[in-house]
Amino acid sequence: MSNKFDYKTFASKGFPMPLLTKLTLVMFFWILLFFFLREFRNILYPLCLGILFAYLLYPVASFFEKRRFPRILANILSIILGLTVIYGTFFFIYKQVSLFLEDLPALEQQALRNLVTALNYVEGAWNLQIESEELWIKLRAKELINTFGQNINQYLSYTTNTIFVIGIMPVYVFFFLYYRNKFKAFILKLTPPKYHQMADETISDISHVTRRYMFGVFTVVLILCFINSMGLYIVGIRYAILFGVIAAICNFIPYFGTIFGYLFPFTLSLLIMDSPKYSLGVVVVFIIVQFTENNILTPNIVGGQMRINPFIIILSVLLGGYVWGVPGMFIIVPVVGMIKIVCQHTPSLRPWSYLISDSGTEEHALTLTKIQRFFKVNKKEEEEQEI
Repeated sequence: MSNKFDYKTFASKGFPMPLLTKLTLVMFFWILLFFFLREFRNILYPLCLGILFAYLLYPVASFFEKRRFPRILANILSIILGLTVIYGTFFFIYKQVSLFLEDLPALEQQALRNLVTALNYVEGAWNLQIESEELWIKLRAKELINTFGQNINQYLSYTTNTIFVIGIMPVYVFFFLYYRNKFKAFILKLTPPKYHQMADETISDISHVTRRYMFGVFTVVLILCFINSMGLYIVGIRYAILFGVIAAICNFIPYFGTIFGYLFPFTLSLLIMDSPKYSLGVVVVFIIVQFTENNILTPNIVGGQMRINPFIIILSVLLGGYVWGVPGMFIIVPVVGMIKIVCQHTPSLRPWSYLISDSGTEEHALTLTKIQRFFKVNKKEEEEQEI
């Protein structure tokens, strides 16, 4: 009897493993992956951003290449155009925030005067004596405004550090654009010949969907910069352009971004403006912008490119924020979309694609037709009861 190890038999039959051992190995893998992503985040998230921006700038680079520009020159011109827009926006925000911080002491005094006026109104309306509460509220308001200013400084510093960290990103974008055919050929070389067609379709779908998604999201954000700024300006909010641009940029983060973006003008209008109507105006602008973005802009510009269900998006955004902070919250949605496409083209992983996607709940979706039908049925029942 030969004692030689038969690798082919072992590989074909596999190695039987208890369920507990499998679960332990899977958990161990995810723990290692988590620590790897956290430990090397300053390298990994600029790399991921570079991939996404390469998809965004690919149509520009392709435009130059079709006009017989060398690929190197086409990539450089594309990156210069992209950097002009991105860093120009950050420079504008930096200057506006600096002006805002210079006005912060005056805003603090205005906020305290507004609080005193509100407390005097409460005393007169309800015959209350709230001197101690007035002192406490003044102290808390002063602390709140000082903390607000410190947080802005921290966010400004964080943004500056982020820009410094992703300073290497243009290099990544250049090489991703330059070697795009090489990367595709590399993946096909790793894939067995019988799976070449499947791999090629997967790569093509990922490229198409990610490119359309990135272009659509950036277009929506540019439009929202104008809509937000105009809305806040019409309402009469100070620093309307600054807060409008910040709220639009926050829209890169699904679901949570717009809410966070409008918290700044709402809080400030509540503290420093001379009437609560300004805060109400901010809420009205927020509702109008949300309705416009969700029902007009995103469906027609971005479309259903990713087709990920909201529950998975929320979990992904929270996880991305925990691992990589704000950049992770932006990166995670297209990454999950890529994973979904890979699962969709891999027969053994298609159940995971179904879980991630928004399909399977169409009959429960709330549509305009269902709402109209609901009111028609109720109206008909009321008429029958009257008869």
